[in-house]
Amino acid sequence: MKVSVITVCYNSESTLEDAIKSVISQDYTNIEYIVIDGFSRDNTPAILNRYKNNIARFVSEKDEGMYFAINKGIAMATGDVIAILNSDDFYSDSTIIRKVLEAFEKNNCDSVYCDLQYVDRNDTKKIKRNWIAGAYSDGLFFKGWMPAHPAFFIRKSCYEKFGLFNTTLCSAADYELMLRMLHVKKISAFYLPILAVKMRDGGKSNASIANRIKANREDLKAWEINNIRPKLFTLMRKPFSKLKQFF
Repeated sequence: MKVSVITVCYNSESTLEDAIKSVISQDYTNIEYIVIDGFSRDNTPAILNRYKNNIARFVSEKDEGMYFAINKGIAMATGDVIAILNSDDFYSDSTIIRKVLEAFEKNNCDSVYCDLQYVDRNDTKKIKRNWIAGAYSDGLFFKGWMPAHPAFFIRKSCYEKFGLFNTTLCSAADYELMLRMLHVKKISAFYLPILAVKMRDGGKSNASIANRIKANREDLKAWEINNIRPKLFTLMRKPFSKLKQFF
């Protein structure tokens, strides 16, 4: 199987190299690495030029935001499986892609998801919290569950059948996509209990109470877009379900 790994970036000079190195160090060889840059003004272009021989496809141009850029990358991808690795994130070791692709082949599934670890933005050896996703069963989204998006791998055919990221959303487009794929369209999913991705902390949606309220409104919109309604406490349980990640 061929996997397309997509990284989108904009003025990411401080973190991008870690993401790139974690992709090109993988021991799985059939990887198409795609980088979509939003016409960065810092040292990002120089970093990308340094690794140009390791990047299969590369675009640097102004766009309308992260999810527009991701959709652009998916449209360019030729792999059987799509992986999205943000420029702030990196794979935890060199075996991740191989293990994920083995899980796809062994379980004949539409998607595979793993665990994620939040680390300090400046010192990635400092662990902030652990996102242990756990096995999925129908109805878990009503309980505030979702997998970690950077550790969510999905067949390109699912995007072709059920659509790309909804760019009317700002912070909840990844949530809406996984809600649509897993809960609404019922694609098959396999939980692979390994630490796949390390993510630097500092997400906008959790930066303040005001941002959390705004994010909850977007989460509700994600349900409305799919013509379904969450249960009474679903959206309240979503942020509270993350508290256990700190222990």
